[in-house]
Amino acid sequence: MIAYLDIPAGISGDMFLGCLLDGGWQLERLRFAIAQLKLPTDEYAIERAQVMKGPLRATHADIQTTEGHVHRHLADIESLISASDLPAPVKAKAIAVFTRLADAEAKVHGTTPDKIHFHEVGAMDAIIDIVGSCAGLHEMGIEKLFVSPLPMGSGWAKSAHGQIPLPAPATLELLAAAKAPVRPAPGPGEWVTPTGAALVAELGTFIHQPPAMRLERIGTGAGTRDSAIPNVARMWLGEALPEPARGMVQLETNIDDMNPQLFAAVSEKLFAAGARDVWFTPIQMKKNRPAVLLSALAQETHEDALSQVILEETTTLGVRVHRLHHRHEARREMRDVETPHGTVRVKVKLLNDKPIGATPEYDDCKAIADRLHLPARQIWEAAAAAAQTMLAELQRNAS
Repeated sequence: MIAYLDIPAGISGDMFLGCLLDGGWQLERLRFAIAQLKLPTDEYAIERAQVMKGPLRATHADIQTTEGHVHRHLADIESLISASDLPAPVKAKAIAVFTRLADAEAKVHGTTPDKIHFHEVGAMDAIIDIVGSCAGLHEMGIEKLFVSPLPMGSGWAKSAHGQIPLPAPATLELLAAAKAPVRPAPGPGEWVTPTGAALVAELGTFIHQPPAMRLERIGTGAGTRDSAIPNVARMWLGEALPEPARGMVQLETNIDDMNPQLFAAVSEKLFAAGARDVWFTPIQMKKNRPAVLLSALAQETHEDALSQVILEETTTLGVRVHRLHHRHEARREMRDVETPHGTVRVKVKLLNDKPIGATPEYDDCKAIADRLHLPARQIWEAAAAAAQTMLAELQRNAS
């Protein structure tokens, strides 16, 4: 499953949690995850509430704490999370979020991350927001989180350090380090909190448009702001769809005045620049002069790079480009097979999701042959036999 976090009106820790709860994660699972931290249970309560933000219904993750002003260092939070019974991936992601926060705060205040006292973001409610968000993504099976551009407001806010400009300095540092796309907010004020910025910077991938996906449900999380703009974030949940096929181009040029020994280097550089295939065809040019037709097949996005290689590495003065309407292509998967000589990768060919062929990778066979001082043919034949055995098993399983 993938998710797209649509942020029209900002993001905070509780809005992130609200999206997860509204998108199907159970409140009891959130409570269970936080219980693994072994925090004093009489110092916090976690509830969810259905609220209206303007005309929109949303879920608010309501975190109530009675903890006093506790200033924690990064090491304190790392110890708290590491000593918990949370799954290892959740621990790692939560610590990574706090480490980002510490790095940003240290840069703002001119010190080192280990000396940073977390104030607002070290409080119990922020710990619950961050650990809960990491646990929710993990339990819901969200393998990839995409994030829209972030709205940046203006003005001033009170903090433990006194008056600070908005966006908060730590928020700006977090987003700058992540090279996050930003845009003007719908009004003044704090639309992205440091906790929200740290979560999306560490856990998400920023994109300008929604990803190709089969949309299944929406989780709408509410913030605490009341304004003319509904203070909500929306998490789109679904399955990733294959990227649409890109157009292909075929580049070619005639060469009759170049040392043929240099063509091997040209071929290597074309593949390195993105060519899908490169080939050389003997041709006859004017005045019966023998020549070579150099051809390269690639996605159109690589056209400029491949043209540059051909013009720089050969004696030609021009490159022809043919745009191909489409091509029929079998899907392929790479798998490993074991041979008496070692492991060899095999390219499995699939048509309509059914395996119809399996071919050993020559480079793997050659590397093993060179290492063992054996004929490459011997390694290839052993790998081909293992590949056919694997193919037969795949075909039985597919039938």
